[in-house]
Amino acid sequence: MSTTVNSTKSGTSTTSPSFARRVVAGVIGGVAGGIVFGMLMAMMGTLPTLAMMVGSQSPIVGFLVHMMISIVFGIGLTVLFGSRLLTGYIRGLVVGMVYGAIWWVLGPLMIMPMMLGGALFAINAGALLSLMGHLIYGAILGLVAVRVLVR
Repeated sequence: MSTTVNSTKSGTSTTSPSFARRVVAGVIGGVAGGIVFGMLMAMMGTLPTLAMMVGSQSPIVGFLVHMMISIVFGIGLTVLFGSRLLTGYIRGLVVGMVYGAIWWVLGPLMIMPMMLGGALFAINAGALLSLMGHLIYGAILGLVAVRVLVR
């Protein structure tokens, strides 16, 4: 993967990850975070709910849907913010967790209830477990993406 060189105001140069490298970082980070979050979802028995979004109740279908979403969201983070915000491990951890929290609000609290006929912004024990999973996903995504981007 190549990097592009950008000039700074001080006259020094910094390397910025190429678009292709940011996509790869998003895919790898999304898969890593998605697998861990998917295992948590399997233990909680929530994969069939994800499968319902595509007309199934199979946990395997739910896991596949979850992994596709994890990869797309991973690419979204790294393409949009990879060259500016994912510059170190602590920053990657924080940015990833914030990103995970944002997707928790958008996904299980808004999009899924709209698709499946549930109540919007219903916060209960299951929703809080989902928040934990999204924070873990985001943390792993951010850390793995930094590893790929900053080597």
